[in-house]
Amino acid sequence: MSGATGRLTDGALSALLDQMRGTSEPSTPASLAARKLSHDVGIASHPLYRQIELQKNLATLAGLPSPYYRRHDARAGHVSVVEGKQVVNFTSYDYLGLNGDPRILSAVVQAASEFGTSVSGSRITSGERQIHRELELALAKNYAAEDCVAFVSGHAAAVSALATLMGPKDLIVHDAFIHNCIVVGAQLAGSTRRLFPHNDLDALETLLAVDRERFQRVLIVSEGLFSMDGDGPDLERLLAIKERFAAWLMIDDAHGLGILGETGRGIFEHQHLDPARVDFWLGTLSKSLVSCGGYIASSAMAVELLKSFAPGFVYSVGMPATNAAAAKTALDLMNREPERVARLQQQSRRFHKTAKRAGLDVGDSWGLGIIPLMTGDSLATLVLAERLLARGINAFPVLPPGVPESGARLRFFINAPHSDSQIDEAVAAVAEEIEYLRHQPLASPS
Repeated sequence: MSGATGRLTDGALSALLDQMRGTSEPSTPASLAARKLSHDVGIASHPLYRQIELQKNLATLAGLPSPYYRRHDARAGHVSVVEGKQVVNFTSYDYLGLNGDPRILSAVVQAASEFGTSVSGSRITSGERQIHRELELALAKNYAAEDCVAFVSGHAAAVSALATLMGPKDLIVHDAFIHNCIVVGAQLAGSTRRLFPHNDLDALETLLAVDRERFQRVLIVSEGLFSMDGDGPDLERLLAIKERFAAWLMIDDAHGLGILGETGRGIFEHQHLDPARVDFWLGTLSKSLVSCGGYIASSAMAVELLKSFAPGFVYSVGMPATNAAAAKTALDLMNREPERVARLQQQSRRFHKTAKRAGLDVGDSWGLGIIPLMTGDSLATLVLAERLLARGINAFPVLPPGVPESGARLRFFINAPHSDSQIDEAVAAVAEEIEYLRHQPLASPS
């Protein structure tokens, strides 16, 4: 077993390691080569890749190009150039028309001149800049929160926050239509995850009445303005439920900021409630604030905890100063120019009312910023989107698995600069094309 020095020989050491691993034979190159492995590790058989293939086949069946990753040759906004063609654009969430505003560009240029295009380190070590704190304090003020922490990614903000705040002894309960970032965050946290039907707060209350006492901490998560449906929850009742069951409440108001409320401060202003009653405000900088990143506004202790332990903050490069400057300037402009919010709401309601008069199904949308036109059929939605694009109207088809098959739709993001004629012509074109497709048989996937 051992050599002259008393050490295990190579063969003995290998046998011992195999015994510790529970293997029945040494893992030599020859033995590995002799094994016949039958595992399918090809990407083509991956279930997610099969979903991609299904969507490709659907487009091919209809004789259409894929609607995904089409090239835009212009700044994101209410108009665009798609693959060389000028279009009225309803796929941009530049809700307030601030993308490319000269004052924001000037702030970005100044930040780039002073700090470059990267902070080149995590903020905890070498990436902290004053503009980060200025942005965070401005966001905290918006929500009447004690503090705020800004992440380099909106998705990472949610995932990291949930993974840090919650654990295996806890429960995360969320709306069935919640954004993917909450689902992934709950999975990483290792918490029990439950969902309640969309905006069904009776079901939420029943769930908590049965299960609350089984868990240490409970976090309820909903959105201020749902990105697929353009509706939102009864925030006052959510607050009552979280207080009754000693739970935390997180509201993802990524789309609500800039759209909801008289001055665009979000769902709490829209429903005339004190934002300080919400434990965690989650948001992103890429919508009305025309930048990139995410944030959590909360108590000073919660923010300190996240800045010390949230993996997407501690172990990630800090947000570029240019992004922080863009978002901070956009937030300042939103506050100084409430007419932008008023214009957005006016144009949104115009689209919503015009669509309903035309007999189009707008679902449960509040008619503010996000308006789906429900079709209920994936193939018809693809064809409809392509025919509209040929007419110079760009609206994105939302298909399974993002929504159920019966929930296929075209989603319209309304921007403040959209003109009356652009809105009216888009609605009329949708109505005409839907009527046309009613009389055109479409092939169905086998």
